[in-house]
Amino acid sequence: MKLKKLMEHISIIPDYRQAWKVEHKLSDILLLTICAVISGAEG
Repeated sequence: MKLKKLMEHISIIPDYRQAWKVEHKLSDILLLTICAVISGAEG
């Protein structure tokens, strides 16, 4: 799957966090998490 297509899918997930507490976009956090899991990151 291409990165752009993956980001399109991730971007539709609603972000219910309080806006004033947000430092990073939810889609960025989820993408990094997915990449870490795929690469075998632990802990």
